[in-house]
Amino acid sequence: MRLRRTLSEPEEPIELNLIPLIDVIMFLLIFFISTTSFMDQPGVSVDKPQAGGSSQGENKSIVFDLSVDGKVSYAGQEIGVNGVRATVKRLCSDESRPVIIQASEKCRSGVVIRVIDEAKLGGAKDVSLASEKS
Repeated sequence: MRLRRTLSEPEEPIELNLIPLIDVIMFLLIFFISTTSFMDQPGVSVDKPQAGGSSQGENKSIVFDLSVDGKVSYAGQEIGVNGVRATVKRLCSDESRPVIIQASEKCRSGVVIRVIDEAKLGGAKDVSLASEKS
């Protein structure tokens, strides 16, 4: 009868099963995500200072107005969607200027997208949207 192990006998490899560990970690992750309450914490109201050179900033930006019926105007004159590219090219020939699109709240999104595309094709680097309630 042999009670001692010899060195020549191969040991069985130790296998660590990670699947139950991963299951437990995923369960804990789901539990903590679902039980966390997201609170909307209001910020502090601050009186913002007025900018000194606001008229200069307005002169450097190109502002297009979009009405509810899809008419595009610049500086009070109706130019249409097709006139946006030519206007941006003309005004951005010397230096790049930001383009601001003032769209009515009820304006169709397709018209807004077309005006953004035409402004980008005209050479505008920055295109912003500003909305106003009608």
